[in-house]
Amino acid sequence: MTFSLITYFLSLSRLAKRLIMAFVDVFLVIATVLCSFSMRLGEWYWPQGEVTYLIFLAPVLALPVFAQFGLYREIIRYIGFKALWVVVQAVTFYALAWGVLIHLSAVEGTPRSVILINWFMAMLFVGSSRMLARWWFSGKLTPTLKKSSDRKRVVIYGAGSAGIQLAVALAHSKEMKPVAFIDDDKSLLGHNISGLKVHTFDKMPQLLAALNVQEVLLAMPSVSRLRKNTIIELLGVYPLLVRSVPGVAELAQGYVKVDDLNVVKIEDLLGRDPVLPNQNYLEANVRAKVVMVTGAGGSIGSELSRQIIRLKPDKLILFDHSEFSLYTVDQEIMSYSSKDSNLEVVAILGTVTDYSLLEFVCQKYNVQTIYHAAAYKHVPLIEFNHSIAVKNNIFGTLYCAQAAIACKVETFVLISTDKAVRPTNTMGATKRFSEMILQSLFHKHVKNSSATRFAMVRFGNVLNSSGSVIPLFREQIDNGGPVTVTDPNITRYFMTIPEAASLVIQAGAMSEGGDVFLLDMGEPVRIFDLAMKMIHLSGLKVKSEKSLDGDIEIRFTGLRPGEKLYEELLIGGDALPTGHQLIMRANEEMLIWADLSVILDDLEKAMELNNDKRVISILKKAVPEFKPMIKSESFE
Repeated sequence: MTFSLITYFLSLSRLAKRLIMAFVDVFLVIATVLCSFSMRLGEWYWPQGEVTYLIFLAPVLALPVFAQFGLYREIIRYIGFKALWVVVQAVTFYALAWGVLIHLSAVEGTPRSVILINWFMAMLFVGSSRMLARWWFSGKLTPTLKKSSDRKRVVIYGAGSAGIQLAVALAHSKEMKPVAFIDDDKSLLGHNISGLKVHTFDKMPQLLAALNVQEVLLAMPSVSRLRKNTIIELLGVYPLLVRSVPGVAELAQGYVKVDDLNVVKIEDLLGRDPVLPNQNYLEANVRAKVVMVTGAGGSIGSELSRQIIRLKPDKLILFDHSEFSLYTVDQEIMSYSSKDSNLEVVAILGTVTDYSLLEFVCQKYNVQTIYHAAAYKHVPLIEFNHSIAVKNNIFGTLYCAQAAIACKVETFVLISTDKAVRPTNTMGATKRFSEMILQSLFHKHVKNSSATRFAMVRFGNVLNSSGSVIPLFREQIDNGGPVTVTDPNITRYFMTIPEAASLVIQAGAMSEGGDVFLLDMGEPVRIFDLAMKMIHLSGLKVKSEKSLDGDIEIRFTGLRPGEKLYEELLIGGDALPTGHQLIMRANEEMLIWADLSVILDDLEKAMELNNDKRVISILKKAVPEFKPMIKSESFE
């Protein structure tokens, strides 16, 4: 019966609920005035004469004041202490107004002390009515929610303000039921907060057994990425799904909702906190300039485009050979530019191996900055398609650079890779060769005051890119496994796509010409550990010989053609610091243009004949560090 009545009230329209609250307040305001007179006179009081008007005018004064202070906009079952402070303010204003009315009326038989008693009683009655209503709604609803077998039992890690807000929000949730807090603050241990006991982390096994915990909610929005990584490492031994509340900016509104909870993402666990960008570096080659991004439909190219459009270029040219990819990024970028009528976005469908088109686009739009992200990057695939990789990666870079020189483009930034360092695969060799082309071209034209400034930015894997293991692992986990790892000891550097794109833009602004920049990728990550974390973060257990009751197996498949156990960022010597703590400058060897152009001629002939054996031989000559790991069948 009680639950049905609550359900009825909750189903009413917002207007109906406000009218009910106003009606209750009318009754309470009149009751408080009568009680105030009765307490002052020491007997039950019923007004007579002109005093009656003063008493029944009280709600006429109170309701507009309460409405103005927002008392009828509050949702009663979620009311908190902040709302009670508003009640105090509203009642105080009303009591003063009523007191002024009594003073001005000078009606006989109205003691002045009634004004103070009325203020106190009104706060007690109006405030208590809302707290009782909240208790009634939440207290009666909670037992019903507890009976639901679908309600997940969760532990909140962090008993600070965010954790407390989350516990309050979850008290009304149909999806989750908080059963305990975990916190590192020893002064809180053993205490009860919002009805939940605070435990240390070492009590987790007992909590799992006694309370049947299914998820852990990280309520530490301001904690560093390194600290969060440490906590996830500790939680990694338990088959628990881990979620986190939003960051500090999202919590500025002062409350947490269940919908705000996010499954912890692997990019949160890189072990290094992002560094705020230098706005001057970001804007130097972009703001009010004509910028072109090649490979704009790819992972890096599309993120570069997103960040560039926010920096307000004069014009952004999206260049890609894939119709679908170009259409997708164009539609997204157009949504940004539509907010600013001065921004123009142009989508060019074409390949970077078409020199005439590149030169035409650069001339027509007076391009000032080029970010060259177009490249074939999938190592195993390229190991069986050497000639086409050379055509796209090497000659595509050459033609873009030559078009930039011919059209007096100010800055040209090549997106390179850590696989260009002592490459063991054709992809890495083509990217190192591309770096050498830009170094050589700048050296050739360095005496020209209007020469294009060439810069190369070298970094490792970016999370969730088309070539990253992250989407593959996620798909394999969703399908029930197995998760495939090439080797138990293989490591890679990782960085988020937005951070990598931001650093690329900033590095280009530091270029003096012919520079090779390296991005600080943090510590290398063991891919096996990465797979373990992703399985655990999904709330699953790893299946192994020691744990046959696990959910997901990790299977080792062996190194793929051209794949190294670890990657490097520097060929030789030490990297030099720059104006940004995550960007370094390398001093790499190069070939003069006279020598490099001869190699390019030989490479072009071999490529046109699809002579992969000859292509690899020439690459080894141009890039002495290139040591093919596995001979392709096409060499035989």
